Amino acid sequence: MCRRLWHPTIVALLLAWLVPAAGLAQAQPALERFEGVEPHMGTLARITVYAPDAASAREALRAGFDRIVAVNAALSDYLPDSELSRVTRDAVGRDVPIGNDLCRVLSRAQALAEATEGAFDVTQGPVIRLWREARKAKRLPDPAALEEAARRTGYRHMRLDASRCVVAFDQAGMQLDVGGIGKGYAASEALAAISALGVRSALVAISGDLAFSDAPPGLPGWRIRVHDGDLGDVGVPAVLRLANAAVSTSGNSEQHLDVDGRRYSHVIDPTSRMGLVDDITVTVIASHGVDADGLDTTMGILGAERGLALVERDPEAAALVVVRKDGQVSTRVSRRMREIAATQR
Repeated sequence: MCRRLWHPTIVALLLAWLVPAAGLAQAQPALERFEGVEPHMGTLARITVYAPDAASAREALRAGFDRIVAVNAALSDYLPDSELSRVTRDAVGRDVPIGNDLCRVLSRAQALAEATEGAFDVTQGPVIRLWREARKAKRLPDPAALEEAARRTGYRHMRLDASRCVVAFDQAGMQLDVGGIGKGYAASEALAAISALGVRSALVAISGDLAFSDAPPGLPGWRIRVHDGDLGDVGVPAVLRLANAAVSTSGNSEQHLDVDGRRYSHVIDPTSRMGLVDDITVTVIASHGVDADGLDTTMGILGAERGLALVERDPEAAALVVVRKDGQVSTRVSRRMREIAATQR
């Protein structure tokens, strides 16, 4: 039995990443499955919990959604009063204290930027805003405008002291955008808030970013879809049974701009200042959503070869890369992903 506790603004959503299994309540009669969906972070957030009663489930769901709200208040570049927006305005030429959420996300982002020489760069806000406007207008951004915006970017212009949680910019006009890492962070943080209430089996899904704790009662893991099942024999099942991890998937299927027969992804390459044109989908499994989300975005920018090399440096991360070109499909699978797949047999 699955009971849904709906907020008045909730819209029903069935995520492709979560494959329902029948008869879950019978596996452990003491626990029931409850679900809630709310709009947050520009998309729909879905939380599934296993709890002994409706009151416990309602408390857990509320804690999870409230944590997402708090993270969004820190990380949003759409909200003019968010912490990120305030820092962008106030930290030019001087140190500004920041909260733990923004500090942790910027710290991870800078680590990725340094490891990839700027392939992942959360200071690309001025360029990303031009591409947002371009998608609305259904035309490519003006090259001169992109060049001007790029002069106000660069991760080396952001000075972050993570030990003191202070940040400063040495260049005016910079703007931060953590869209390539923030939703994964929020999913894991919401899961932590739920776990703190004693709910041991839960899943949080924010668009293509998932975080989940112990397996549902009576099952070996959450059933998580990692590809469409049309890849042939790649050694990785379409659906994996996983627990206590985070999964993030990035591609150009949802947000893109089509101009003159070419599709430009919402993911921007800092080097070219252009949206990615390769049809590449990356799925990453990691221990925390901030790592899964940041890595899948970065791998899309680096491409299959360099992206896989980056993931192989992290013994806890696993990745599947799918590239579609001229009607052909090619895949690359990390060592850790093959190890996980082998446990499913």
